[in-house]
Amino acid sequence: MAPKNRNKENKPLPERWRYRYGAYYYRVPPGLESEWDNKKEFKLGRTISEAYKEWSKRIQQNAEDVHTMQQAFDRYCLEVIPNKAHNTQQSNLISIKKLRPVFANIEPDKILPKYAYKYYDIAAKTRGKTAAKHDIQVLRHTLTMCVKWGVIDVNPLMGQIRLEGSASRKRLVEDWEIHECLNLKPKITSKAVNLIKLYIELKLMTGFSRIDLLKLKLSDLKEDGIHSQRQKTKNTTGKRLIITWTNELKELTDEILKLPPRRVGNTYLFVTRQGKPYFNEKTMKCNAFDSIWQRYMDRVIELTKVTERFHEHDLRAKVASDSATLSEASERLGHASTETTQRFYRRKPTEITPLKRK
Repeated sequence: MAPKNRNKENKPLPERWRYRYGAYYYRVPPGLESEWDNKKEFKLGRTISEAYKEWSKRIQQNAEDVHTMQQAFDRYCLEVIPNKAHNTQQSNLISIKKLRPVFANIEPDKILPKYAYKYYDIAAKTRGKTAAKHDIQVLRHTLTMCVKWGVIDVNPLMGQIRLEGSASRKRLVEDWEIHECLNLKPKITSKAVNLIKLYIELKLMTGFSRIDLLKLKLSDLKEDGIHSQRQKTKNTTGKRLIITWTNELKELTDEILKLPPRRVGNTYLFVTRQGKPYFNEKTMKCNAFDSIWQRYMDRVIELTKVTERFHEHDLRAKVASDSATLSEASERLGHASTETTQRFYRRKPTEITPLKRK
């Protein structure tokens, strides 16, 4: 009998793992139950980070045991992935699931650029260039960690791989389009439409990302301004931002607080009618908000002069593009370097003064 296919949510997980009932479980191989509290299925934890930490303790992973990429991937899953954002964890696990069958038995210092290019060419045809590029990035970072762990002396892929990914998004939201959106008059008064209008205004003032705006709490509105630490970089650069108050910003936050329901305690600035946040506090996914945004854009296309939809993320690029300088844009978006700001967020053409001829 052919083995039963794994459920979709279990495919990115290590062998014998599965996710059910809101937690991660390990199906213990027959004969090893005594090492797992005499259980046939052992509960590892409710979050992927907890699960990897518990698994690490049980299998007693040792850095000196890394001799193959299979072992390198295992340690990467145990030590590196749990410290990343939830969505990045899931993406990395999918990449490692794809990389294991190809590179598992190769020694880390035997990975050559031509192997990576060959993998990319095949993966790009079956899964797309972006997914293939993410796989190679995970492979390269795993080798970088091997250098850190003392497994190899030099990352054989560092500076050797140049891959073609998806082109950077170029959509630049114009001022008149923002004006049309903010003056949208729906047939029936809708809290959702008013919420999105206020959200757009706050985003254009602060430059915050979607999750950083949606996770703002009343306690973040302090005397000197709005305090925020980027969700994406809180475990890396830890950079914090303070958006100082202006009369316009203060009036805007007051308008947001007038939206029902009444805020009680240290709740979020943006909440549903039930007083809950517009994102999943465990996974940090914003499905509830994304649904509202899509319906709002449907109305914009139907009822205004805007003919091309734009993403919520394009507003962040507009903030960067409208900032006077690259440095100012990078600070406003909370980037660690200006390179990311320039490459992905500054979308206006560069203005150059004509050269004066003698």
